[in-house]
Amino acid sequence: MELLLLIALLAIAFQILKTREQRQRIALLGQALGKYQIEQLMENLTEGYMRWLDEQDAERKAQIWGVLEGTEQALAGQFSSFAREFQQTPAPLAQVSKLSFAIPFAQQLLPGWRLFDARKAFAIHARGIEANLQNVMGLNPKARAFMMTAELYLMQHTCHWFCRSRAVANARLMARHQTHFAQVLEAVSPQTREAYRALTGV
Repeated sequence: MELLLLIALLAIAFQILKTREQRQRIALLGQALGKYQIEQLMENLTEGYMRWLDEQDAERKAQIWGVLEGTEQALAGQFSSFAREFQQTPAPLAQVSKLSFAIPFAQQLLPGWRLFDARKAFAIHARGIEANLQNVMGLNPKARAFMMTAELYLMQHTCHWFCRSRAVANARLMARHQTHFAQVLEAVSPQTREAYRALTGV
């Protein structure tokens, strides 16, 4: 009976510490993103791509694409600024556990190879979004829109991973976009995919 009570108390303490740490990370990222409209621009862009794909009138299609290009530029610029500013985050606060589940004090308890630096991850996303905007791969508009969407979904996944855990990030990706993480990773540019895998170990 005493053992069961001890286990229950440890489980409660574990949950309290984990929740407190996650709230701190959410606040940290929220503060860094607060002066930007990245989430709204991302939503406008992904919804705009769908409207553009569904539009049958050539003139109207061209008009929608012109608006989307402006949204892409705004999003790329804002995310690049965010990624540069996030570089100022102290190293211990930027470390993220590679484990699927969240544990409190992961930065202190886990060896370095079990952690990755979110500052580097956001820099990878900034480069991927900018490269897509510049169309360095010479893609047609449909293929570029598809790849940009994947780059944005992967960036959003990293935000959730930073705040919660990899398992939660995977679940939210599926719930919000009906897409598996592996599909998103396969759809981003080869440069983004290779850099992301090398950093996170996925």
